[in-house]
Amino acid sequence: MSCFGGRVSQDLYQNCCNSHVLCEFDGDISSLKSEPIYVQKVFDAVEFHLQGMKSVSGQVFSPCIPCGYRVKRVIDIRCKKFFNPENVDDENNLKLDVNTSISGATFLRNSAGDLLTVVGADGNLSERLLYADTTNCDDDCMGTPIFGTQNICITGNVIVELDLLLCDSCNRETIFTISSEVNVAEACQPLVLTNFFEICMPSAIDTAFLPRFTEFCNSACETRLATNNYGRDLCIDADGQVTANLIIAICVTCEKKIVVPVQLCVLSTGYVQAEVQQNAVCQSFPTLFPNQIRPCDTIENCGAIADNTDNGDCGCGPVVGGNCGCGCDCDCDPCNSCDSCDDNGCGCDNGRPNRPQRPQPRR
Repeated sequence: MSCFGGRVSQDLYQNCCNSHVLCEFDGDISSLKSEPIYVQKVFDAVEFHLQGMKSVSGQVFSPCIPCGYRVKRVIDIRCKKFFNPENVDDENNLKLDVNTSISGATFLRNSAGDLLTVVGADGNLSERLLYADTTNCDDDCMGTPIFGTQNICITGNVIVELDLLLCDSCNRETIFTISSEVNVAEACQPLVLTNFFEICMPSAIDTAFLPRFTEFCNSACETRLATNNYGRDLCIDADGQVTANLIIAICVTCEKKIVVPVQLCVLSTGYVQAEVQQNAVCQSFPTLFPNQIRPCDTIENCGAIADNTDNGDCGCGPVVGGNCGCGCDCDCDPCNSCDSCDDNGCGCDNGRPNRPQRPQPRR
């Protein structure tokens, strides 16, 4: 029995999973509220696709083909990046070292000559502050173009897997997988990809924040036999050791962005609440996020939940004479489950249904 009662996948032997649905919208526009958020706006962005080629001759694969089998054909060839999760500085990890220089603008530096970096969307110090003379474009309310040169140095290894269809002396077929770790480039002699780009920078002469430049890249690899013929590209010795001639392509996608801090109004259905997974031991648990404050909740002496909170008055009038919604100086509380204002001023209308009391906001 699984202790996680909220498990998305009911199959306990399933190796994959589905994500929880955190946000839902029932289609009712009245449930949407306008809320301010403080984020970074992408002013301009450019994206590039680059590729580097690596030819490999006589690459050794393992394990060896079992005795008595021969290769009938190659079924599939796969390639993936090598990554050691226990050591991100492993020299065998496939790495992209991106070096970008800018013309027409300047990256800000401190007194020691170090680049000023700020926290980006990835949570790291991945954004650099930009400064440029935008005088020529300020009057027209247009951006100023800046130009850049990008050099990407690729080092590390990839893992290549071959699925071979083997056949024995009785003509019985089986699939046999061999693999090898292939070096793409050493740190002393990296594979270098160069690219040029143009990007637009906004005017920031009257703003509190300078524009920021950020970039990120991702890589994938593809491979094939050098001549696409396994008879020519595969060599099998007497011990079953396989060597192959390969062509490996490193496929790189890079994006450059100019971002600026802004305040935005977004439509929201409220705070996100993830599904809770718990055992029935504790009867109560603390909250992770503060309660969402509405104008209705902040009216003094108004504890009842209103039937209609769109107007923000909690179903009551303004506080007058120490009472809520009455406009009279008596001791009744019209926001109480019992008290209300009658035609003569104040009185208790017992016909009003009782409603639960709402806890006051924390201070």
